[in-house]
Amino acid sequence: MSIRTIVTADVDQGQAQELVGAFRTLLAGGLPDGLLETQLLGDGEGHWAIHSLWRDQAALDAMRAASEPPAAPALFRRFSAEPALVVMPVLVDSRDTR
Repeated sequence: MSIRTIVTADVDQGQAQELVGAFRTLLAGGLPDGLLETQLLGDGEGHWAIHSLWRDQAALDAMRAASEPPAAPALFRRFSAEPALVVMPVLVDSRDTR
């Protein structure tokens, strides 16, 4: 079963370009094993989210067990923001009904 993580934080909108650039740099380093996709979302008012889809719980657990802190919360902390994390199993996926 796939797992979706949602990390949210409030980052000053004046830092939007720097945050987007930092996320692109993070992506350029490659994705950890088992991370299928990840997106940075912003509402233009300083509310941000990083949604990540993991192959399964084992892939998420392996990333968390690594010596480096999880990338999404660490990215937000670089911008003096305190992230919140939600982890949810994907119960139904539109890709499975095609």
